[in-house]
Amino acid sequence: MIRTRFAPSPTGYLHLGGARTALYSWAYARRHGGKFILRIEDTDLERSTEASVQAILDGMRWLGLDWDEGPFFQMQRLARYREVIEQLLRDGHAYPCYATREELDALREQQRARNEKPRYDGRWRPENAKSRGLTPPAGAKPVIRFRNPDVGEVSFTDLVKGTITVANSELDDLVLLRADGVPTYNFGVVVDDLDMLITDVIRGDDHVNNTPRQVNIMQALGAQLPRFAHVPMILGADGERLSKRHGAVSVMQYPEEGMLPEAMVNYLARLGWSHGDAELFSRDQLVEWFDLKHVSHSAAQFDPAKLRWMNHQYLKTADSDALAALVAPRIERDGGVLADGPPLAAVVALLKDRAETLNALAESAMMFYRELHAEAALLAQHINDAVRPALRDLEAAFSALADWSHDPINAAVQEVMKRHKLKMPALAMPVRVAVFGLAQTPALAHVLALAGRQRVLARLQQYSGT
Repeated sequence: MIRTRFAPSPTGYLHLGGARTALYSWAYARRHGGKFILRIEDTDLERSTEASVQAILDGMRWLGLDWDEGPFFQMQRLARYREVIEQLLRDGHAYPCYATREELDALREQQRARNEKPRYDGRWRPENAKSRGLTPPAGAKPVIRFRNPDVGEVSFTDLVKGTITVANSELDDLVLLRADGVPTYNFGVVVDDLDMLITDVIRGDDHVNNTPRQVNIMQALGAQLPRFAHVPMILGADGERLSKRHGAVSVMQYPEEGMLPEAMVNYLARLGWSHGDAELFSRDQLVEWFDLKHVSHSAAQFDPAKLRWMNHQYLKTADSDALAALVAPRIERDGGVLADGPPLAAVVALLKDRAETLNALAESAMMFYRELHAEAALLAQHINDAVRPALRDLEAAFSALADWSHDPINAAVQEVMKRHKLKMPALAMPVRVAVFGLAQTPALAHVLALAGRQRVLARLQQYSGT
């Protein structure tokens, strides 16, 4: 059975790159009827926070990336890491190292002075320590280092990048367990992936350099390797690594900005993967189609305008009642009173074709739920003595209507236009300004029907001079 995982570090929010990695891992597991595991790698004790954990969980839930097992926390598994360390020590694949930070800093400076690659020199390997006459300092707690093979090479097949091979001479003896008993990233991830029976490791290609080290540790443990797939980075439009100045913010900022989770999932999936020319597709279609052979080999570029376009496509086709439930708190937050206006679902149905975000939709809908009065300049531009007679006739026609709905309202407008020899903008603009305080609205008869006869007549009376 396919088993994938997402293993974020809770040192900040869930960002776009992490969300896409989670999405690909989730979709791959769902496509193959497998399991998706959530693991929190919280061994960075100085930077890990409960708030970050919650931000990760909130982001996953908003995106709809449900997990089958977890969340597991590395700091709750320290005894297990120690158990594996004892195995590696017994088998000669690891050893205690008592080198101090000062000694290692001095070593790196010496290597740089000789134009050498800074690396640990293996001084506490048992045979080296013996030849140097090194003995453990009294009371000192060692780190545990992996004894990396000295010769040969380590090779693995990446499902995105192909075969990757690294000479073992390029790798030094990395620390597996710190002196305080907390595992390093490369050790913790190996033990976790093996214990959790992970079959496919899908992660960002910034981890490619870690993989040879992890492969060597797995082989020292006699374990079967998972399949690896390293997906390319996400860049800003300028080709630089995505950062806050490109809009690389917490995933949870996007619902605040009025994005729909369906649109974000669609956008993230297309940000480095494709299924033919399909641009818009559902979550179910993503699960049906997702594979690793169509993950791009080159970095993807984040385009906020494309995300807004995609969100617009989803808004246009979304259920109006469901959208209304999302728009309502935004209107109330900004001072709108829903009880004072028409049914919100009807307003949403009228306006959603024009909005890129839920926030923009709420802003447009506000004209029905808050008293808006035109600025003096707008009134002076559109309402004057020349148009007031038409407004008075329109008020009378509206008062006489037996049915306050789109078609009768439109017929009344057309009749007044004909009587006063006006074109639609010459009458529609003053009516919009008078009733809504705005120069731009959707089709006039539609918005007047929703606004209600009482409000329309009161506003026309206010500005027609009656």
